[in-house]
Amino acid sequence: MRHLIPSWIRVPVLFFIIFGLVEYIVGSGEKPAFIEYPMVLLFLILILCVIIAIEAIVSSLENILYQSLDEEGKARFDSKENKTPKFITWINSLYKKSLGQKPIKEEHEIILDHNYDGIRELDNDLPPWWIYAFYASIVFAVVYLVRYHVFNGENQYDELNTEYAEAKTAIEEYKKTAKDLVDFNTVELLTSTSDLNAGKAIFEANCVACHMADGGGGIGPNLTDANWILGGGIKNVFKTVSEGGRNGKGMIAWKQSLKPSEMAQVSSYLLQFEGTSPAKPKAAEGEIWVETNE
Repeated sequence: MRHLIPSWIRVPVLFFIIFGLVEYIVGSGEKPAFIEYPMVLLFLILILCVIIAIEAIVSSLENILYQSLDEEGKARFDSKENKTPKFITWINSLYKKSLGQKPIKEEHEIILDHNYDGIRELDNDLPPWWIYAFYASIVFAVVYLVRYHVFNGENQYDELNTEYAEAKTAIEEYKKTAKDLVDFNTVELLTSTSDLNAGKAIFEANCVACHMADGGGGIGPNLTDANWILGGGIKNVFKTVSEGGRNGKGMIAWKQSLKPSEMAQVSSYLLQFEGTSPAKPKAAEGEIWVETNE
């Protein structure tokens, strides 16, 4: 069974099986376990080192065992290897060619004269995979140079600006349907009939007791004149509705009861009272507020 699957296939398969089990047991689903828990990463690295070490030891023992066999034993060993499926044999052969190593039986052809306490040195060439990768890096460097330094191709800064523009467009589109994201800084005066009717319903349900149905004012100030205690305009009115009036004697904060979209609707509706003629207008309070471009 050992010779059916080469070690360069066994090691990563076994590692990813262990990785999957660890992720299933430890991972929370939001982030990979090795990112969320650094100790998991150390554990996986340790497991990988152990697997590689075991493979190296077993491979070395096999080589020693093979060298200790007589010619008949080596022949039987080679005959068993020949029973490996052709597809696996082809992959294994391709892998060995990429290493460019001489078979153990032919290593005597490349042994150098150097001898260090019985340790002999082999005159191995650079492995083909390294040479091909080196040539590929040269080709890549030439293409990269021409693409980005000669013809000024799109770089990371251009890509970043494009992504920023796309994100900004996406946010604006999202805001059109996510009205409850509105706040004091982004609120705008609503003028559609549906929004004003919704604001009227909210006003009649919550605000009539203090401001009267016609906005003339009672306990609360008159909404029909140009005077405002905490500032007029949609932004100031929205903030007042949201945060409440003056400490100790003003209106309660409605942000606990109303959604941001509802506060925008009622704020837009009550601004429609300005300039109208209520039945019993309350005396003006605060200062005259004038819209500015700031």
